[in-house]
Amino acid sequence: MIWAAVAIGGAIGSVARHGVNHVVAAWTGRPSPYATFTVNMIGCFLIGLLAGLIAGQRIELTATARTFVFVGILGGFTTFSSFMLDNLTLASSGHAAAGLANALGQLMVGYLLAYVGYRLGVPSL
Repeated sequence: MIWAAVAIGGAIGSVARHGVNHVVAAWTGRPSPYATFTVNMIGCFLIGLLAGLIAGQRIELTATARTFVFVGILGGFTTFSSFMLDNLTLASSGHAAAGLANALGQLMVGYLLAYVGYRLGVPSL
């Protein structure tokens, strides 16, 4: 059941992301980076809100429902929100330095790997 929740939620999140891309492209004339920024910020707000509602015991979700929303929908919409929640969780559990190191490390290494992958794909540049 968990795998189905991830698959269905991921499809919903991916379609929603594609919808945001179209809306932002219509407003700005170009989807990226504005659509990516928009999706990432919406995802960060939603994952923070939901995590706070669960932590504050204002809502209760089963493990399957949490997986459907967090991994499926929000994961399909943007994994940036999960990345930020990981950093927030580290910081709020007394490991602020680890949260900062995780954030900076993933940004720097991710940028480097995207560059290397791009250069491998277009070696004539």
